[in-house]
Amino acid sequence: MGTEALARLAEERVDHRFKGLPPDADGLTVGELAAQRRNLFTGGFPTPVLALSAERLEHNLRLMETYAARHGLAFAPHGKTSMAPQLFRRQIDHGAWGITLAVPHQVRVARAFGTERVFLANQVVDPAALRWIAAELAADPSFRLVAYVDSVRGVELMDAALSGSARPVDVVVELAAGEGARTGVRTEKDAAAVADAVAAVPTLRLVGVAGYEGEVPGADPERVRAWLGRLMALAADLDGAGRFADLDEIVVSAGGSAWFDVVAEEFARMPELSRPVLKLLRSGAYVSHDDGHYRRLTPFNRVPEEGALEPAFRLWTQVVSRPSPEQAFVNAGKRDAAHDLDLPTAQVVRRDGTERPAAGITVTALSDQHAWLRTAPEADLEVGDWVGLGLSHPCTSFDKWQLIPLVEADGTVVDYVRTFF
Repeated sequence: MGTEALARLAEERVDHRFKGLPPDADGLTVGELAAQRRNLFTGGFPTPVLALSAERLEHNLRLMETYAARHGLAFAPHGKTSMAPQLFRRQIDHGAWGITLAVPHQVRVARAFGTERVFLANQVVDPAALRWIAAELAADPSFRLVAYVDSVRGVELMDAALSGSARPVDVVVELAAGEGARTGVRTEKDAAAVADAVAAVPTLRLVGVAGYEGEVPGADPERVRAWLGRLMALAADLDGAGRFADLDEIVVSAGGSAWFDVVAEEFARMPELSRPVLKLLRSGAYVSHDDGHYRRLTPFNRVPEEGALEPAFRLWTQVVSRPSPEQAFVNAGKRDAAHDLDLPTAQVVRRDGTERPAAGITVTALSDQHAWLRTAPEADLEVGDWVGLGLSHPCTSFDKWQLIPLVEADGTVVDYVRTFF
């Protein structure tokens, strides 16, 4: 998978584009800086700086590899979480079938680094993007892309843009998670009409059904199970209508990061179809996990015997103002920390090389470049202290940092993860 392209990432020069990196590293290549194995706390890294735990990242990769294999699932983790080709490679090395992406730009990034299987969880109707996809398929027989369709009009637009293409684009009918949910057909009748439209054109090939259970209104295990039952029944109906007669396998896909245990349970009850079924799970937030939204909702909380994901991000900040005993400010804000679901949480304070729990310290708000801290009487906090923050929602953490130190438990930086948003 794109070994040469990945190797070239180490040749990129460190400079002002990459926040949080040592100023005296300017002009070094990323590979040269990594070889120095600097310490995050003593090696000249200015705050704020986002750190990705090497040990916890590896733990999460191994855990989900084992989980998918145990439940007989193929795994295409959602790469838009990180948009980091180095992590795509590691996920594939840990057994992933391919990578899920959301928009054509992301597919272009993945292809630039040699990703051979992409699940595109969106309907693509832009002619330029479709022509590019057709060219990629024509140029590389090993490349496979599966995309959503959810309307007859979408099929018509795709067919027009793909006219004359050498290979048909594989598509799955997207079933919406319910009224008021996001994209996807609302009814089985609509799904059949879309399937008929696909069958009538030479540029597309229907290979299955898919959707996203995280959009089920008022999601709970029972509602998610009911929707998954509809998804599997739709696959069976289309199969019974002969829509998959020319395939080697039928794709049935679901699975965000909040309900993949229910997906695994229900997919184990998949009705027998005329062809083998590729049960494709797409959970992506696991790769770094988090200290908020997904930590509360992770399926491993419901089935602890399966293991536990570990939050792998920590945003290191520094106290720059302590205007009163009840208040302090650190130098990281909305530009640095995920905040769309939960505020960051103060976890540890570091002073003179010693860490201690951030007792009595609460993040109450974010400005562009500051976090507001409320400090209780027991809080021991001074200007200059480093404060380690836990972050919620990895999908909006990776996108704020283009080059992220990969850090071992003792603070040694062993590599740098490049992101492309």
